Amino acid sequence: MDNITTAAAAIVALIAAAVYIRWRLLTHRRVLGSPADRATYETLHTASLAAPALRRGLDAESAALALPHVRRLLGRPAVAITDLQGTLAGDGLPDVQELTAAALASGTTQASAHAIVAPLSVDGRLVGSIVVASDEASAGLARATTEVARWMSSQLELAELAESRTALMEAELRALRAQISPHFIYNSLGAIASFVRTDPERARELLLEFADFTRYSFREHGEFTTLAEELRSIERYLVLEKARFGDRLRVVIRVAPEVLSVTLPFLAVQPLVENAVRHGLEAKSGAGTVTVVALDEGVECVITIEDDGVGVDPDTVRDALSGRTTSASVGLANVDERLRTVYGDGHGIIVETAPGHGTKVTVRIPKFHPGLDGTP
Repeated sequence: MDNITTAAAAIVALIAAAVYIRWRLLTHRRVLGSPADRATYETLHTASLAAPALRRGLDAESAALALPHVRRLLGRPAVAITDLQGTLAGDGLPDVQELTAAALASGTTQASAHAIVAPLSVDGRLVGSIVVASDEASAGLARATTEVARWMSSQLELAELAESRTALMEAELRALRAQISPHFIYNSLGAIASFVRTDPERARELLLEFADFTRYSFREHGEFTTLAEELRSIERYLVLEKARFGDRLRVVIRVAPEVLSVTLPFLAVQPLVENAVRHGLEAKSGAGTVTVVALDEGVECVITIEDDGVGVDPDTVRDALSGRTTSASVGLANVDERLRTVYGDGHGIIVETAPGHGTKVTVRIPKFHPGLDGTP
């Protein structure tokens, strides 16, 4: 009985302590944070609201979306955003054409008694300006306008960088599609044709696999995909190759379910599997195995493609990755470059190989990466 009483008293004490802590938090919530803290938060929050529009580039639509937040940042209702041709968003301002021309010509903030104009630039190139009208065009407002213009310029630079990266990715993807082996296509169709008379149902199944494989490989939407979609295409490719190789080709695929939804560049793994078959096993006498493994390792998905084929001289691989030759790879340098473009130089492919000892390729994909959601 004493033990029960003691336990009950302890529980009551814990509940009382929790109620007291909650009461203290609720009664003191209004005094948490100084005015300076709140002002900083409001500024950062407003800037974060303007950023998405500016990162689309400078045009009438993005300027109109960003303008209310820019006004709030500057604390002035009369604000306009211009490009080099004229006003994109904002009206009711005094005639500041000469002041704007001076700001764009000099690349510096210009002020008059009733207006301030600060230039917007991208990578040193002037692209527009922000105009602020005020009856009190003070030095403080001029400095604030200049800083806001610099921040807007940084967002516009990010927009241009993203556009350049997208254009580069599209060009590299077109180049990779052009490298998809005509040899593979010819052999696949040859294997399908060999079953037409002896096993028509098998021929029909293989033809459907071939259609799905080529449809995925040459699709036109998106530079990114999910690991699940990439693996489905790899499985189709291997089904077609097994129809040609027969028992000479063994396939092992092990994938952690947790990484199936990971977003990665389109055709980032499939060419590596084709490499394993084409350069690893095709020249090998007897049977060979291709193993594809995708593991969940904390913040990364680690994908390995390994074959027990003929291997290759490491110097040849280095030449392929540097772009000095393409003879030892199907898009090896292309995949490496695209991974580095998206994730940084720390995420290029790693190749372990030697003549007679097979090849292992490792790819490390961040499971979460800013800006990647499965769309371009």
